[in-house]
Amino acid sequence: MRTALLQSSGRPGSVVENLKVLDEAAGRAAAAGAGLVAAPEMFLTGYAIGDDIARLAEPADGDSADAIAEIATRHGVAVVYGYPEREGETVYNSAQLISADGTRLANYRKTHLFGCFERDHFTPGEQPVVQAELNGLRVGLMICYDVEFPENVRAHALAGTDLLVVPTAQMHPFQFVAESVVPVRAFENQMYVAYVNRVGPEGEFEFVGLSTLAGPDGIARTRAGRGEELVLADADPDFLAASREANPYLKDRRPGLYGSLV
Repeated sequence: MRTALLQSSGRPGSVVENLKVLDEAAGRAAAAGAGLVAAPEMFLTGYAIGDDIARLAEPADGDSADAIAEIATRHGVAVVYGYPEREGETVYNSAQLISADGTRLANYRKTHLFGCFERDHFTPGEQPVVQAELNGLRVGLMICYDVEFPENVRAHALAGTDLLVVPTAQMHPFQFVAESVVPVRAFENQMYVAYVNRVGPEGEFEFVGLSTLAGPDGIARTRAGRGEELVLADADPDFLAASREANPYLKDRRPGLYGSLV
């Protein structure tokens, strides 16, 4: 499945403008043959927007979800996007997958919050593995800091995730995560990992870009630079199957030795 990574911070604070940016990117992705376009963490509203996070937070089935379903349907491409999710008085840092026919397939709440900023504005999610079937692949969702915990990604591997999509707000000076950690996660867990980042200055943060789609061989299929960009690469199920057959990591595990990890 051709996958498009929308590396952009959009227009922080403006849902309307961010929907326009996503619409335009979805059109370009579809024209390039993509089956999925992924946008970064908190793309719908912006990340470093302080108390506006709570003001702009929406339910998973809110007006913006309907607008993105319309974008997906009109362009014939599935969409993953990050947004602040409201459930009653609780706000989560979430990512949602909507299919090319406008169906809401999966919604994930970030389980590992990074730093005081996130802990001040969000409640952590409690479900580590969220998946959906899409175009012959089992797609899993995760957000930014979550992928830095090997236990998280291994849980997806054991649950059969083929393509792990990770909307991200990765900031300076942690660019080594995009450059090194993500390809290693893909290799050690025998999956594709699509890591799609924000870019440029926003509030107190400087987002580093470097969005990538890494394969189960640990090689990046595409790598964005430090500016706004739409990059594409294929998640090939045949290559994935061959790689899993050749790589013994998951088969050679000895879970009985790992009890001390929990």
